[in-house]
Amino acid sequence: MIEMLDYPFMQRALLAALLVGIAAPAVGIYLVQRRQAIMGDGIGHVALTGVALGFLLSANPVWMAVLVSSLGAVTMELIRWYGKARGDVALAMLFYGGMAGGVLIINLSPNGSNANLTTYLFGSITTVSPEDIAAIVGLSVFVLLVALGLRRQLFAVCQDEEFARVTGLPVRLLNLLLAVTAAVTVTVAMRVVGLLLVSALMVIPVAAAQQATRGFAATLGLAMGFGVAVTLSGTMTSYYADVPPGASIVVLAIALFGLVTVLAAPLARRRASRDRGRTVAGGESEGTLVADGNEKAGDSRGQVDRPSRV
Repeated sequence: MIEMLDYPFMQRALLAALLVGIAAPAVGIYLVQRRQAIMGDGIGHVALTGVALGFLLSANPVWMAVLVSSLGAVTMELIRWYGKARGDVALAMLFYGGMAGGVLIINLSPNGSNANLTTYLFGSITTVSPEDIAAIVGLSVFVLLVALGLRRQLFAVCQDEEFARVTGLPVRLLNLLLAVTAAVTVTVAMRVVGLLLVSALMVIPVAAAQQATRGFAATLGLAMGFGVAVTLSGTMTSYYADVPPGASIVVLAIALFGLVTVLAAPLARRRASRDRGRTVAGGESEGTLVADGNEKAGDSRGQVDRPSRV
């Protein structure tokens, strides 16, 4: 295990995996709460067009993917606000149009090919360059500042938009900010997990944490811990087994979800039994108090109504 740290590309890959493991669940918890778990997958399709444009224009594919995926995420939010019965069809066209556009543009690029896209689709530990690390660090800091610094506001918006609007929160602005943050997270993770599998890293650690915790803060913290565990272990597995890191990370995340679910089931039953016991005990106590009160009231009425003997 120690020898792989002698290689600079593994040092960069593990650092990128660490940052992705923290950032992806931090944003994914809001998407899960809004029942938009598949949104990351759609953004990944759109980001592919940005990667291809980077090759075509001889620009950095990561920053081009950030730009294009952010525009795509904002478009998705606009469709969600203003789309009616055909909104889901429009979103599907955006998703698959992004994938088709990426394949088309990459074949028009003199410096690109479908082989170049494979590393972005499924991740690659050998292609994380120092420039990529600088971009990943900067983008991860932005993601964590938004996801953690505005967690109360984002939680309120994701929980109940109408209530958040009544309390004076800028709901539309926060929704747009969350969409852009999700797009940035996708581009942060594409080098390690890949665009096609990044949505799993945003959702599965959160779903696993929900099996074992109660409360938003505990779920967020445990999901980030799970994310770091599967990204680091998946990256190391990729090094030793010579497989794409995205696949190994997602398989380990699913295995972790299954393990947590099995272990958390008895705990959940004990909690439910304890809660029922408290409810029954509370009901019995209330019934006893009512009965005692009625008995005392009856005694008082008997004392008032009973004629006195001389």
